Amino acid sequence: MRLTYTSDLWWKNAVIYCLDVETYKDGNGDGIGDFRGLTQQIDYLAGLGVTCLWLMPFYPTPNKDDGYDITDFYAIDPRLGTLGDFVEFMRTAHDRGLRVIADLVVNHTSDQHPWFKEARKSKDSPRRDWYVWSDKPEPDDPSMVVFPDKENSIWQYDKGSGQYYLHSFYKHQPDLNVANPEVRDEIARILGFWMELGLSGFRVDAVPFLIENVEPKLADPHEFLADLRAFMTRRKGDSILLGEVNVPYKELLGYFGDGLGDQVTMCFDFIGMQSAWLALARGEAEPLAAALKARPRPPKDCQWATFLRNHDELTLDKLTDEERQEIFQAFGPEKDMQIFGRGLRRRLPAMLGGDLRRIKMAYSLLFSLPGTPVLFYGEEIGMGENLDAEGRMAVRTPMQWSSEGGFTMAEPVRKMPDGPFGPDRVNVADQKRETDSLLRWIQLLIERYRECPELAWGRHTVLDPGTPHVLAHRCDADGASVIALHNLGRTAEDVELKLDGLENYRLTDLLVDGTTEVSDKGVVRLPLGPHGCRWLRASPAEVAPEDASVKSDDSFTHPRRR
Repeated sequence: MRLTYTSDLWWKNAVIYCLDVETYKDGNGDGIGDFRGLTQQIDYLAGLGVTCLWLMPFYPTPNKDDGYDITDFYAIDPRLGTLGDFVEFMRTAHDRGLRVIADLVVNHTSDQHPWFKEARKSKDSPRRDWYVWSDKPEPDDPSMVVFPDKENSIWQYDKGSGQYYLHSFYKHQPDLNVANPEVRDEIARILGFWMELGLSGFRVDAVPFLIENVEPKLADPHEFLADLRAFMTRRKGDSILLGEVNVPYKELLGYFGDGLGDQVTMCFDFIGMQSAWLALARGEAEPLAAALKARPRPPKDCQWATFLRNHDELTLDKLTDEERQEIFQAFGPEKDMQIFGRGLRRRLPAMLGGDLRRIKMAYSLLFSLPGTPVLFYGEEIGMGENLDAEGRMAVRTPMQWSSEGGFTMAEPVRKMPDGPFGPDRVNVADQKRETDSLLRWIQLLIERYRECPELAWGRHTVLDPGTPHVLAHRCDADGASVIALHNLGRTAEDVELKLDGLENYRLTDLLVDGTTEVSDKGVVRLPLGPHGCRWLRASPAEVAPEDASVKSDDSFTHPRRR
């Protein structure tokens, strides 16, 4: 039976673009990005083809952790503008058809937040139980220290009240206690406030820490996530929670809701990401192929968010020490490129040595993976990192709009990289004029991804290409099929595939012009150049290639709920 499709679950085949307002575009000439500057670039983002903007924290902050140390969850950092500027930005984004989600950072607050200032006054403070305290905490488990280069404990003694408070991250970020019903109610109010101003959802920071590092321990930690999801659905039926959940697949499924899909709407595929980097380091597909085979199908209405880089370090914590060292050796051999002993503080283009063919293949791989792709700002033009910046700030440099920088008319507060990845060589203005630029390639990938809902909705199958250097996978949905091939190796490869059910079909190239016939035995032979990539749509041979494409995502989006 043919399924009926609707567009209510927009996130299933969205293209998410993460940006930091502070580093995207300066609209008032003070050297700091702001909402006015971001609003000026909405047409660029819409033209790129992204469908959802993910905003990193924009709330008032002492700025000891790039905005993740928050002092007011109901306001805009004055450096970035006003609530009026935010509303104007939201209106413009919605006018161009863009949805917006924002970071929900409620695992902790800044120690300068009024709640914590009140809580630490005394053990009898009304807000005391909004945080987690202990007279004598258990000895630290070193694995629980998230930032071992900055902290040696997750407990900090508070002289004023004579107890220790829990901080899963930095000592200036005391953990909120969601075991307290008042805290849970306040978090719901925060969500409701920003949803009233137009947000379509939230990327939830550090989800396991949020529900597990509480006192007393919750009988069912996931009940809180289900309550949040239910609250959001009542307020706005198509809103989402995108979870930062870096745990093994078996544990991660519970964050979707134990098969019900009633908790986190989407989860980042950290396992797939780390396996992809191991595959790129080796030039062999097996690590990523194994991850795709092992990755469970999420519950109905849920989705995987796929990515290769994000705003944090490139974490490799789920790999073995030997595997991690392989990636370090290939992509970050120098100590200042590494961080926390478990990751890299580099951007993808620099890690791949600026090799445009390899970079294009890597992003083609990202967009072809089953799920919803997530881009970090500047990836579309191949920005590099600034290793002179501290820690993870190396990858959070100002957006490079022109050969002069184009981010601000003043001196930028954050320094841009120089050398081969400086703005004089990597910028939006130049790449708009180049037909073979990375920017144009990303635009093409986004367009093709949106035309291939099988990649988001379908069931994926890892194929045997007959060579260890090529990842071949197939996505099928509603009788339509797309096959993707990616050569991770440095030499040309001839691939032979057995495509069951596609005997005598025609394969139409989606990234370049051309067609290939499948034999009556379902076998097809396909050449791939070094770091080559191909997306192929299958259609009966009697169907002309121009008729073989699937309808746009407006009509092919999701099986309607029954």
